[in-house]
Amino acid sequence: MIEGSNRPGDRLAEMDFAAHNAEVDAMWRAFRARSPYRIPIILGTNTRYFMLDSGANWMGIDFQSYSRSPATMFEAQLEFMRWRKFNLLQDEALGLPDEWAIAPDFQNYYEAAWFGCPVEYRSGEVPDTRPVFADCPERIMDSGLPGPLEGVMGQALEYWQYYQDRAPRETFLGRPIRACAPGAGLGTDGPLTVACNLFGPSFVCTELAADPDRVVRLLQFIAQATIERIGVWRKMVGIPMPNDGCWIADDSLALISSSMYRKYVLPIHCQIYDAIGTRTGRGMHLCGDSTRHFRTMVTELGVSSFDTGFPVDFGALRASLGPEIEIAGGPHVELLRSASPAEVRAEAERILRTGILEGGRFILREGNNLAPGTPLANTEAFYSAGREFGKLKETNS
Repeated sequence: MIEGSNRPGDRLAEMDFAAHNAEVDAMWRAFRARSPYRIPIILGTNTRYFMLDSGANWMGIDFQSYSRSPATMFEAQLEFMRWRKFNLLQDEALGLPDEWAIAPDFQNYYEAAWFGCPVEYRSGEVPDTRPVFADCPERIMDSGLPGPLEGVMGQALEYWQYYQDRAPRETFLGRPIRACAPGAGLGTDGPLTVACNLFGPSFVCTELAADPDRVVRLLQFIAQATIERIGVWRKMVGIPMPNDGCWIADDSLALISSSMYRKYVLPIHCQIYDAIGTRTGRGMHLCGDSTRHFRTMVTELGVSSFDTGFPVDFGALRASLGPEIEIAGGPHVELLRSASPAEVRAEAERILRTGILEGGRFILREGNNLAPGTPLANTEAFYSAGREFGKLKETNS
């Protein structure tokens, strides 16, 4: 191990990383080959966890300084990745990597900011935006489609260029650094979710019932802008369009009924998927309980992988979707943060005994995005339970 890779208090400092990484690599290869012998166990984290957890963020950086300086963002991401690989036990390569892969990070505010909403920095929270088009939603269309490289997307390009210039000239803990393209240009949090950010969820939900054509026109505008932005960015970074393995999200679907989804939002989802992705490997991330929409998404959109992002009835979901659909999910993040290790273990066991393991297409994870302040004893109890109760009867090992 390279001197200096550990920091005082690192949870996994004494771990045999080579043995762990070899086993994890074999497990993922078996899972992807559809011959799994146990389920994968992962922890979804981003810079939010590092920034708002006093035990991890030894640098004392806040989101405002992080978001407004490419140098600060660059350095904080490296420290977060190092902390993650020496403290969070999960099914990924741990310890020093062959390289550090980092990308400019504009959290989940970038789409609303790109359309013109102001970014606000609130103490103890991630940056967010205000729905400034709530008074007159159609005003968003006055200036036409936003440019794919304008506003916050221009900032993302500037930061990416900074990363590309700096990364090849430096190492971190003796390992090279690779600058990846910012996700802000390449995907979407979903048209209904963006609409709620721009106009407010009260307007979107009530108007979808009172004057759905009005909302659909706004959704079509958002979708057209999104498709053009993704196309420009994918061409710039060399990603095919359409591509296999295309994922989108749309957390606000939890707010609407199945009939509303099918009539008004499903055609917009079809438009986006068909423009940016092939029919192979389509995925959908949905926080909240949107499982009432899942069967429609399978049959109409060809979605084959779901990241539930929130605790749901996993047994009923598996019975509804069948054994071939990949599902990721797990305990509520607040349970992981505030319960005891024994309670975390019991909840993981309960989920894995619901029938969700039928077919072996399940990934156990928190639901969704590990909360700052989650005790590492709880994440380790979670991992241990997943390994014990996530063993599959049919093995290929």
